[in-house]
Amino acid sequence: MVAISSVGAVAMAALVMVVRIKASAKPTNVKKIVLPPIFMSTGALMYIDPQFRLTFPEIIEAIVIGMFFSIFLIKTSKFEIRDQDIYLKRSKWFIVILVGLLFIRVILKSVMSSAMPYTQLAGMFFLLAYFMILPWRIAMFIDYKKLYKQLHGA
Repeated sequence: MVAISSVGAVAMAALVMVVRIKASAKPTNVKKIVLPPIFMSTGALMYIDPQFRLTFPEIIEAIVIGMFFSIFLIKTSKFEIRDQDIYLKRSKWFIVILVGLLFIRVILKSVMSSAMPYTQLAGMFFLLAYFMILPWRIAMFIDYKKLYKQLHGA
């Protein structure tokens, strides 16, 4: 099960890279920044099933690690004004960091899979991913709004 979820993580990372590269070719907007964490939040429904529930220390650990990882995404996500629109700048480091985070995640999952059931591990890694994406998207939203005010004077 860990191998299957690791393959899934690699596929998702590849998808994120493709989406990110395409996104930098088109102007961005608030919806493109805010909607991904909202859509992802539906995954929290897994916690309805008791098998996926986490202990308080596991929750704190997943949130702290996710927020730590988000720092790297925040540092490599910048906007620029081009042709009177706001674009996400391409960053060579973003891909490197994304692959690095994926590598760390696969190793953590492999190590932790012997210590806890895969359902609980899935719950923990969902929470980690969510708290990696949420602060990143909040930071992007704040940066976008600053440039929007600069561009439109509003």
